Amino acid sequence: MSAAILRATKLPTSGPYPTLDPFLFCVYHSDDYPADESGGKMETTFPGNGSDFNPHAPYRMYHGQHIPGFPQHPHRGFETITATMEGLIDHADSVGNAGRYGEGDVQWMTAGGGVVHGEMFPLVHSDRPNSLRLFQIWLNLPAVSKMVQPSFAMFWNSDVPVYKTDDEKASVTVWAGDYFLEENVTQNSPPPDSWASDPSNDVAVLHITVQPGGSIVIPKANSSADINRSVYLIEGHESNVKVDGKVINEKVCLTMDATKDVPIELDQGAKEEVQFLLLQGKPINEPVAQHGPFVMNTQSEIRDAFMDYQRTQFGGWPWPKDDMVFPQDKGRFALIDGKETRPPSPPAESCSS
Repeated sequence: MSAAILRATKLPTSGPYPTLDPFLFCVYHSDDYPADESGGKMETTFPGNGSDFNPHAPYRMYHGQHIPGFPQHPHRGFETITATMEGLIDHADSVGNAGRYGEGDVQWMTAGGGVVHGEMFPLVHSDRPNSLRLFQIWLNLPAVSKMVQPSFAMFWNSDVPVYKTDDEKASVTVWAGDYFLEENVTQNSPPPDSWASDPSNDVAVLHITVQPGGSIVIPKANSSADINRSVYLIEGHESNVKVDGKVINEKVCLTMDATKDVPIELDQGAKEEVQFLLLQGKPINEPVAQHGPFVMNTQSEIRDAFMDYQRTQFGGWPWPKDDMVFPQDKGRFALIDGKETRPPSPPAESCSS
């Protein structure tokens, strides 16, 4: 094994990837949803069975019946980061927040003391396929923050920093973290109670792409404290990419020594690009008790979470459907604390005679 790679773990064919503290969960969704043929209902032709995670199918319905996705379900004690690359997602929650986002947008939700939300994947487009690629990541909260008020943030794709090497053969999308930020560019601020809101915790979530003939160096961690760093090869594993001088030819999770720089090189003759996800942060180092959608420090707190949810429904569900989606022509939007915003319009092209 190379100096920077501590160990390599083969990724599962489907389901969650292995993660290190402070992360709890990471799953990569890649679904080739077809064009909408339901006359604007944004539904698939064949209904789901309520639990469709078939890794060999072109797409999955997950817990959706007619629209793929995850109808309303509760969370407590951690945060969700949904980082998108392709496709659109409809979000609704028990606080009354909502949104349609995707195509590079990032949603960050602090569940805190309890929230119910749904994440659906409506077939918005009837004139082309509705391909979907995204990461769903759970970031833990320390005990002192597990019962904070829920919060919700949306970072439109135009506000997400993207670094490119001089030859443009490698790029890094900075979903979180103080890395690969050019002069006068700052990272988007995580929600105030997030473990990532303290720079000393050195949390980073990066999407790295390297084209044939390209190279890039992941710098060592900014913090001198013990930092957990995982690098996942998610696409292009047959290209024989070199990571810290070692050829990697399968989809793996690489546990890295965060005190070392990590060079990544892809031969000019490679047939396709490679893509990586990097997750890193200072460990919280607290006991983790988890049962389904609740993550606390003790089993007693898990029992309290179930009782609280049964009693209060975490504020109830204010939407007319469990699998809430918005009109087909709604476009991307975020409804936060009663105020609706939309992504900024691209600058108009200048015309010259």
